[in-house]
Amino acid sequence: MTTDDTGPDIVAPAPTDAPADARPVDDAPTPESDAPGDGPDPDEPTPAAAPPAPAPAPAEMPDDAIRLAGLIRSHAERTGATRIIVGLTGGPGSGKSTTAARLLDEFTLAGERAAVVPMDGFHLAQRQLQAQGLADIKGAPETFDAEGYLALLHRLRTQRDEVVYAPAFDRTLEEPVAGSIAVAPDVRYVITEGNYLLHDVAPWPAVRAVLDAVWFLDPGEDIRINRLVRRHIQFGRTPNAALKRATTGVDAVNAELIAPTRQRADLVITS
Repeated sequence: MTTDDTGPDIVAPAPTDAPADARPVDDAPTPESDAPGDGPDPDEPTPAAAPPAPAPAPAEMPDDAIRLAGLIRSHAERTGATRIIVGLTGGPGSGKSTTAARLLDEFTLAGERAAVVPMDGFHLAQRQLQAQGLADIKGAPETFDAEGYLALLHRLRTQRDEVVYAPAFDRTLEEPVAGSIAVAPDVRYVITEGNYLLHDVAPWPAVRAVLDAVWFLDPGEDIRINRLVRRHIQFGRTPNAALKRATTGVDAVNAELIAPTRQRADLVITS
């Protein structure tokens, strides 16, 4: 297993006989723009012709979660660390939450203690976004309490004798909810996921420094956008509004910001 000179060692290239669903950064194809954004869209007229329904995205192989969990376990065994914190990043619709949930299931089924702590729990509340004139760009880096997220990660790294509570993000409310996730002292594996874990503007580099590794999810632009459109529709947007947000709106703008961070990842997962 190889490592980046500046990064931790949960960065194994896929074996030559393994499917090409996870590749080290140097071997991965150049990505197209990706990125996130959450929040209400301004009212807009609905065109007469609705866009075609997005094609269903192919499901990721369950073996992926097994293999990725194995990389985390191997790192823990090599280092003897009592807690490992791994970040998942990528554009909106790239599968961060799904992959985090599958890793959690894999550890739980094996009888190992794990937790998922999303960066989205540090969205500023809607009233703050409105007060600061940021509501229309919800999901951009400045619409998160990045320092609060960094402080939580430090607590997860160092405060090992009591439960640490983390916020979650409720998509039905479009609001963060404090104290939703309890990370007990015996949790060995923490998976955190979010858009800006590899962003190079302060304080995000300090976030990266707390993590053992960061993996970038890049399923391909068509799959990512299809997933994102379906998610927006699921949470109440019209098909036209969902497509516009994903392809030309705030999601697309943020995607352009996230895409270059792929080159700083310890591992690129392309399934």
